Amino acid sequence: MGEQVDEVNQPAHELSTRNHKGGLITMPFIIATNFAPIFGAFLSDSYLGRFSTIALGGVRPCSLAFGADQIHKKHNPNNKRALESFFGWYYAAGATAVLIAFTGIVYIQDHAGWKVGFGVPVVFMLLSSILFFVASSLYVKTKVEKSVFTSFARVIVVAYKNRKIVAGTNPKDLTPDGIASDPWSLCTVEQVEELKSLIKVLPIWSTGLMMSINVSQSSFPVIQATTMDRHLGTSSFQIPAASFAFFTIATLAIWVVLYDSLIIPSASKLVGKPVHLGVKLRMGIGLVISTIAMVISAIVEHLRRRKAIEEGLVNDPQSVVNMSAMWLVPQYCLHGLAEAFSAIAQNEFYYSEFPKSMSSTAASLFLVGMAVANLLASGILSTVENLTKTSGQEGWISTNINRGRYDAYYWVLALMSFGNLFYFVACSWAYGPCTHETVNENDPSDGLENPRSLACR
Repeated sequence: MGEQVDEVNQPAHELSTRNHKGGLITMPFIIATNFAPIFGAFLSDSYLGRFSTIALGGVRPCSLAFGADQIHKKHNPNNKRALESFFGWYYAAGATAVLIAFTGIVYIQDHAGWKVGFGVPVVFMLLSSILFFVASSLYVKTKVEKSVFTSFARVIVVAYKNRKIVAGTNPKDLTPDGIASDPWSLCTVEQVEELKSLIKVLPIWSTGLMMSINVSQSSFPVIQATTMDRHLGTSSFQIPAASFAFFTIATLAIWVVLYDSLIIPSASKLVGKPVHLGVKLRMGIGLVISTIAMVISAIVEHLRRRKAIEEGLVNDPQSVVNMSAMWLVPQYCLHGLAEAFSAIAQNEFYYSEFPKSMSSTAASLFLVGMAVANLLASGILSTVENLTKTSGQEGWISTNINRGRYDAYYWVLALMSFGNLFYFVACSWAYGPCTHETVNENDPSDGLENPRSLACR
């Protein structure tokens, strides 16, 4: 985490905020780090297993799923709550690591140089690696029984080859043990259902892209902050413009702690039974909050720009307007709260709905979504700039923030987010009950509810 902060902060520090296109320097790095985990997930689910993949350096695609494996007890009546708590605390720990990276590591690199700044995360990674291997005998290690991706390929091939065959099974296609004599000509119902589970999840996965697009606009609030009063009260201390992201991360971490340790236990005690917010409900709440965050962003930027015009600073984007940068805090906090609801719920949803053999892939879906969202955000930004830029007049995304219309751009994102809410509702309704939910409801002999069904309630 610290090394990522170093990589991102270095070009940002050198380029400052003179041009919004400076953010494109770090865009390939962000996209690559979010796309790469899917390859590690493929190796983990198909060949190596989660423990071996982590041991070889594939931490991002496997750490979440590997941790969930340690506490996932199918026949434990508290399994639902345990998984929900784990996903929440996992993100809280990650947020805490980001806070340390953005404060301690940045302080070290600014005062001791880049070599030390990169060296400190290396030392921490070495220590964590040692601890990981020391405790290896205590871990639950799930072995890879088959390549689920090969299974997907077989289902597609078999479906195409048998597309004109009337339903039914030829006894010659089976061995005496009931196994397909040619797996590329006949596949099992289980293999078909695994592929269907992946396809079925994709529409809901796509609804989370809009929130990630909103979060990826992080360079614009930094530019806004540089033109606003960043002093705390009457003190001489000035908050660095890039440090306002602290409020997003802190909000996420604080909410997870309060939700798991205070809100849910108190609500359960109040109603006299366990209270649980289903993942689809939490995902929806996160999308609503993300939409509100963009509306507030648009309003605050409108006020800031109007203030700059009133003070005659239209042609001086480097000057500071008489408006506190603390006006930006609410939108930062709302983005953190949206992520605390939606991002955590998405990961819990994927892990619960996918076959156990695809847990690493499930844990990588959100990261892949962030990479896709960054690509889409870049496309939206370029499209808006091209459509609003006319001859002799600057577009909305101007290098001069006071001449540009960042507030109008925020309104575009807010409207897209609002439309995405209806798309999410439609996808959630079309998805229906979660995997095995109907089975459990029709099986009164099973006194324990299946955690895969509970995740969607």
